[in-house]
Amino acid sequence: MIEFYPQIRWVHILAVTLSGSLFALRGLGVLVGARWPQAPLVRYLSYSIDTVLLTAALMLVTILPAALFANHWLTVKLGLLVVYVVLGVLALRRGRSPALRAGCYGAALLVFLMIVGIARMHHPLGWLWPWFA
Repeated sequence: MIEFYPQIRWVHILAVTLSGSLFALRGLGVLVGARWPQAPLVRYLSYSIDTVLLTAALMLVTILPAALFANHWLTVKLGLLVVYVVLGVLALRRGRSPALRAGCYGAALLVFLMIVGIARMHHPLGWLWPWFA
């Protein structure tokens, strides 16, 4: 399956970009009081993109050598993914006040950027790694 690595990686990166962009747009829509971010079509599109993203991620984990993950960057990335999902749910649906939703939205975007940095650098500190190396 390693021969499909470039294509799977490309699908994963595209899905990350689409998922993050859709979340950012939906979050802005929620902050301004729009109704479209909660429309079934938009929600199902989000679920579909995230399913492709998770599938590609699991495929990459199974075909890459275990030594690549030796410094635990993937563990940190998965932990932050859970934080991102919780913050996203609070930002888009469950936050009781506009201030809480806005704070969770901003925090979720920061966590998303940290996840991307960890994936790019293959290091648990992500974008912060060069400053602490």
